[in-house]
Amino acid sequence: MITVYSDDHVGHDGKAELHDGKLVPSFEMPRRAALVLARVQETGLGPVMPPKLFGLDPVRRVHAADYVAFLEGAWDAWVAEHGPWDALPFTWIAPGMRRVVPDHIDGKLGYYSFDAGTPITAGTWRAVRAAADVALTGAELIVRGERGAFALCRPPGHHAHRACYGGYCFFNNAAIAAQALRDAGAERVAVLDIDCHHGNGTQDIFYDRGDVLFVSLHADPVQEYPYFLGFADETGTGAGEGANANYPLPFGTDFAAWSEALAHALARIAAFGAEALVVSLGVDTFKGDPISRFRLDSPDYTAIGERLAAAGLPTLFVMEGGYAVEAIGLNAVNVLQGFRAAA
Repeated sequence: MITVYSDDHVGHDGKAELHDGKLVPSFEMPRRAALVLARVQETGLGPVMPPKLFGLDPVRRVHAADYVAFLEGAWDAWVAEHGPWDALPFTWIAPGMRRVVPDHIDGKLGYYSFDAGTPITAGTWRAVRAAADVALTGAELIVRGERGAFALCRPPGHHAHRACYGGYCFFNNAAIAAQALRDAGAERVAVLDIDCHHGNGTQDIFYDRGDVLFVSLHADPVQEYPYFLGFADETGTGAGEGANANYPLPFGTDFAAWSEALAHALARIAAFGAEALVVSLGVDTFKGDPISRFRLDSPDYTAIGERLAAAGLPTLFVMEGGYAVEAIGLNAVNVLQGFRAAA
């Protein structure tokens, strides 16, 4: 299995995020991707290649042009106003307020974001552009006939909406890849999100479309971040009615219960008639994850890969969450090895 990877991610290196009422070191750190890459190389999973450069047009296929322009200029605007430290918002739009884009960078941060855990740093723009190119290169490998490929993206992407960021995510790498597969000729594409947190951004992007099925297994939003999306009654709207399926699960979910939901999700994907599958590969379902409360163990991820291979679809894995840093490489690559062995 080919892995696509760019060193440009290291420039996105947030110093702190707001967590449990405190400013703490960022859980989403460059070391996450470095450890996954090290495990890919250690296990001989397959060749590692750099991404091609695709420009911003494929990004604008799923993200609003004004949002993309904001991200491109946010760091420079922040430094001009405040100096060279992490940019974090402190105010957001609430019901009853008007949605008007402010001129001031502090207002823009609140307009285009939904949390205080996602700092913009000096290297963020370069990192998020590279992550999109990594995902697009992975999609191109699938189009060219690869059975499976791994886009080792960082920062992650599945919380990024069409026009806002949060949850450590800026560009929605999985959505960009899914759209690229559609643009390359796949009539129907499925996105399966197995991160512990709901892929609210991916749902938002495809919610009114019937050509991309979004299926998510995640912690119940009445208990867990992102709280305000990911409920079971969210099934799509308009042309997208029936093309969105959420499986919210309670804190403490173990592999037996989780895998039952996976079986239902894969059945939905089969019924949809997808020609290609994008997997948002989060491994924060691990029992040792510091910000999640599921109970999967490392051998379970190999079984997940085997079950995904049984779906029989060309599959692009896009890296998302996983914050038990010492175990992230083992858990992520276990999925890929399980898939490769069973494909």
